[in-house]
Amino acid sequence: MKFISSFFLLITCFVYANAQSENLLPVDEHGKLIYYEVVELKGTTQDSLKIRAVNYLKKQNKDVQFKSAQGDTAFIANGKMIINKTLLVMSHPSGEILYRFQVEVKEAKYRFWLSDFSFIPYQRDRYGNFVASTTIGTPLEKDPGKLNAGQWKEYQVQTAKYAKDLAVKFKQFMASKNPIAEPMPEKKVISKNW
Repeated sequence: MKFISSFFLLITCFVYANAQSENLLPVDEHGKLIYYEVVELKGTTQDSLKIRAVNYLKKQNKDVQFKSAQGDTAFIANGKMIINKTLLVMSHPSGEILYRFQVEVKEAKYRFWLSDFSFIPYQRDRYGNFVASTTIGTPLEKDPGKLNAGQWKEYQVQTAKYAKDLAVKFKQFMASKNPIAEPMPEKKVISKNW
């Protein structure tokens, strides 16, 4: 009897520990998944933070494509991540997650968030490559139903992990003390007279 009760207690502990390890993204006031963070950097100016943010969005990260600037302190980019499905030792892409990356900069602080996550499934084409089966994404916060619930939960977990990794990289880049100079316009030399 002691063995059976201790066995159930051990199983309950493992289930509880596994449930705590799943970190999903929080939901905003509109019902969409979001990763939001405000970071304070003492002793930095708004211009240097703005230059660092634009430099990161345009040049440093290949997964994020700079889209537009709203005013001179807000920047929007679109990003994409590939979701891999692993079976034993083989791995293949099962889809991609599209998201929106936004940054706003103020004096000595900035905030950024990832939102509008949508999933686009992959399928094999006639050459054996995995390509997007549609161009319309399914919102990641949508309830998938009973059949795909486990797989959909795995997509959400992988997205949360990717968002946290991207946030760490972005904060490290923004906190770097390397002087980032604003690119000077090229001087054109017109030599009509010599």
